[in-house]
Amino acid sequence: MADNILLHPAAHNHDEAPRQLPANIDAEAAFLGAVLIDNRVIEELNTPLAPAHFFEPVHARIFERVLQLLDRKAVVTPVTLKPYFEADEALRELGGPAYLARLTADGQGLLAPRVLAAQIYDLALLRELVSVGRNLVTSAMDTSESVEPMEQIEAAEAALYQVAEGAGPGNEAQSFRDATKVAITAIEKAFNSGGHVSGKTTGLSGLNARIGGLHDSDLVILAGRPGMGKTALATNIAYNTADRYMRDLADGIAPEKSVGAPVAFFSLEMSADQLATRILAEQSGLSSESLRMGKISREDFQRLSFASQRLAQLPLYIDDTPALTIAALRTRARRLKRRHNIGVIVVDYLQLLQGSGRGQNDNRVNEISEISRGLKSLAKELSVPVVALSQLSRAVEAREDKRPLLSDLRESGSIEQDADMVWFVFREDYYLKTREPDMNDAKHGNWQEEMERVYGLAELIIAKQRHGATGKVRLRFEAKITKFSDLAEGDAGDDRWD
Repeated sequence: MADNILLHPAAHNHDEAPRQLPANIDAEAAFLGAVLIDNRVIEELNTPLAPAHFFEPVHARIFERVLQLLDRKAVVTPVTLKPYFEADEALRELGGPAYLARLTADGQGLLAPRVLAAQIYDLALLRELVSVGRNLVTSAMDTSESVEPMEQIEAAEAALYQVAEGAGPGNEAQSFRDATKVAITAIEKAFNSGGHVSGKTTGLSGLNARIGGLHDSDLVILAGRPGMGKTALATNIAYNTADRYMRDLADGIAPEKSVGAPVAFFSLEMSADQLATRILAEQSGLSSESLRMGKISREDFQRLSFASQRLAQLPLYIDDTPALTIAALRTRARRLKRRHNIGVIVVDYLQLLQGSGRGQNDNRVNEISEISRGLKSLAKELSVPVVALSQLSRAVEAREDKRPLLSDLRESGSIEQDADMVWFVFREDYYLKTREPDMNDAKHGNWQEEMERVYGLAELIIAKQRHGATGKVRLRFEAKITKFSDLAEGDAGDDRWD
């Protein structure tokens, strides 16, 4: 590279003596020169290069302006860039707008633009690692009583995860232009899906129509009293999302365009094999009880074998570690995101998680608040929807109408506050069954008619939704195989959602 490409003085003002931060200013200049000679270079990159990855501030601003102009379908050359940099003080120190022309002087960058881009990206990650390491050392040297070592470890791991994803701790802010691009991509996905799903599919058409799918960065609370089928619905959605991802890949759809996704299921209540049994029952059409007891025929076993082969490749990862802390769950989720690119996280259930344990003096309400905030921050950090199951208080049982309300969320109002959506599962037949009159009672006939009307029906009540209206979605529930599904047209004489 020509010797006249200078390092901006600001780039020298780092407290890195005797060693400087990893950087290659010549590589940055050569790459920018290649882009200005042939704009198609950017289209052919395999590296997610961004302005923040350039060490030299002037180079970062040049690259940012190049991207903006290309986004407007403009041709970018030193001449078209000149008006934007005539008043740039830092560029003036490098020779003014003439520096833009010097970038294209020898064209060496055209020989290997991908290699140069990869090196710029890798060196940016190394600089972020230096920053994380420096902050880690500084924090670890603090021995005051208020210091929580486990919090420092989690913060360091979160910072390292951001570096691994190519977004260092210093690059959180993004322009409105970038945010708009993400929004347009989601809208385009909804338009192209045919099912109006802009997020990850739940596999339930009625629910997708109401919420548009599970949206990245959302915390969804799925709540209900025991016996309502919370875990069954969660496993159904987890299976549907993972299965759709497999089918989309088989159809040649790119992973980022799929409305399915790999799923991480944190089961603090049931073991992994119990969850697997539920999914096998759902897919084979055999009851969970029959599978556990081994009361199946040879034909049933063949159906079971076929279902298990199909499920073997399912991108559904189950972690059944009991008594997880919110910090440990976040650590495991980051690892699964890094290794398997999970797109949905399910937690069964929220009240079984533990807080940081800072205080034995903290009450349960504060602990639940910490957990709900932690789940919401995890959803934002990994940019995935988090579906967290929750118990409801017994106040439901004392009312004539057993349909849950937001005030029934157990132990903390912060759950409602932190959640982007709150769903309640309600099955009228569950309660009606417990009120069966004596066979000789005159009311038994009326009870039987009512039972036939509501048997196998469930309501998913959307009590809160930041993205749209509330309401309820009617579903069919097959208790024998613990499966929720859409109602058929006109089923039970009711609309499927209202």
